[in-house]
Amino acid sequence: MKSFSESVFHPLNIHEEVEFPEKFTFPFYYQPHRLSRVAAADLQNYLENQRDFIHNFGLKSSAKGLSIGKMFGVMVVKNGQGELGYLAAFSGKLADSNDISGFVPPIFNTLDVTGFYKQGEAKLNAMNREIETLESSEIIVQAKYYLDQFTLNHELELNALKAEIKGKKKERDQRRKLAEGLMSASEYSRLIEELSQESKSYQIRLKHLKRSGQERINEARNHLNNLRKPIIALKEQRANLSASLQKRIHEQYRFLNAKGQEKDLLDIFNATNTLIPPAGAGECAAPKLFQYAYLHDLTPLVMAEFWWGESPKSEVRKHKQFYPSCRSKCEPILGHMMQGLQVEDNPIEQDLEFNRDLEILYEDTHLLIVNKPHEFLSVPGRKVKESVLSRMQQYLPDASGPLLVHRLDMSTSGILLVAKSNRIHKKLQKQFIDRTIKKRYVAILDGEVSQQSGVVDLPLRVDLDNRPQQLVCYEYGKPAKTKYKVIAVENGKTRVYFYPITGRTHQLRVHAAHSQGLKTPIVGDDLYGCKSDRLHLHAENLVFEHPITKEQLNINCKVPF
Repeated sequence: MKSFSESVFHPLNIHEEVEFPEKFTFPFYYQPHRLSRVAAADLQNYLENQRDFIHNFGLKSSAKGLSIGKMFGVMVVKNGQGELGYLAAFSGKLADSNDISGFVPPIFNTLDVTGFYKQGEAKLNAMNREIETLESSEIIVQAKYYLDQFTLNHELELNALKAEIKGKKKERDQRRKLAEGLMSASEYSRLIEELSQESKSYQIRLKHLKRSGQERINEARNHLNNLRKPIIALKEQRANLSASLQKRIHEQYRFLNAKGQEKDLLDIFNATNTLIPPAGAGECAAPKLFQYAYLHDLTPLVMAEFWWGESPKSEVRKHKQFYPSCRSKCEPILGHMMQGLQVEDNPIEQDLEFNRDLEILYEDTHLLIVNKPHEFLSVPGRKVKESVLSRMQQYLPDASGPLLVHRLDMSTSGILLVAKSNRIHKKLQKQFIDRTIKKRYVAILDGEVSQQSGVVDLPLRVDLDNRPQQLVCYEYGKPAKTKYKVIAVENGKTRVYFYPITGRTHQLRVHAAHSQGLKTPIVGDDLYGCKSDRLHLHAENLVFEHPITKEQLNINCKVPF
């Protein structure tokens, strides 16, 4: 029996009857097919026991070096003889290499020391060193010092003269006031002329000081600029070489599809709003798998990708869990590569129908409160128009203003507050801004949480590579804070109350699943956990002051799970 590393096509031994898929996996939203799970289990078994390469995934405390988890992919294929097998790939580099035995090779090997990229990179590094040497040379450092000193001294001299002028003006004003009524008209006239001449002389001094100081500064700046001309020219050469290298690399990443058509990265991304391909485009597992299958006349059947290793600090990634392909890098590439394949429909774009009337929990002449169903949009999306807002526009044709005071994620059910006029909307929205409105959510977490209560405080921002998912980001993220309280733990699941202090997108879902949060995703969370019958998150309670009657309203909505 061959070892894993001796072949890229790994035979798949199925010991049970498995129904083959009619269509290929839609890579951006899927439940792994049974064949994918068998292939992934085989690859995971290899990763747990292999001795072919050394990489610290963060799973062993004894491992040395920086721990880096990695996304792996498997694609189940058929060869020309009808034999079933799978291909394996990893995203980016593994063990400081992008070409490891047993895995499909990269689309283009940027690490080839004899290739143009490494040679160009060496030239860029040499330019960087030369620029650094020139910028740190004694003559440049001295010229910068003189320019800084002239600028500082000029500012000090100007401030000193301006302070003197201000003081002298105050003295002249006092002399003028004291002279009023005590001098003859001719004497007072001479005094005024004397004071005027003194003022003019100071203005002339100030003008001369500004001019002479600026001339010295300009002279020092021109001297420095002349010294820096070789550096500027070198930086321009570096920029041109870098742009040329990048373009040439993008042209090397050429992707096939099932029709045998080929496009490079520039061709693919020219058709999108992202004219310049993102960094790392073409290095993910999925494009590598497709490319190898097409080049070797293998028929793709299904695929899946999973995370292996310690979770990164920003994203929600769990060891061995399956995840969809990334959006910003892979969606345009795979959109080309899957042409000619029969691919599953995008479930996100399928019309979601809710054929019943929305349940109204409370209504008066000023506002109403509705129970939003799960998997139903709060407001219309790009392709799906049916939403709570569209229903409310039909139900309240004479209402004014934005109607919805807040929103819930599509997968979240529960209380939504609707204002019937713009005036009421502003009053209710102010309560949200002032955080006087109290909200309580009920969730079931896919695991046991030991701490009975606490606060999760993790700032969030959108994942630009994978919208609409969110990242924990301390540099650019917006503050996000959630109080929680455990209600019960049963059968390995934890029922909790969530009290969001802020209202960020996917806040409760990320705070539950993230390794720095509760480390336990919500049951049915198809973005940060595992898909189930539904997302087990429900907006159960809302307490607020009625904007007209000033009555404290306490609204409850029955939990459907």
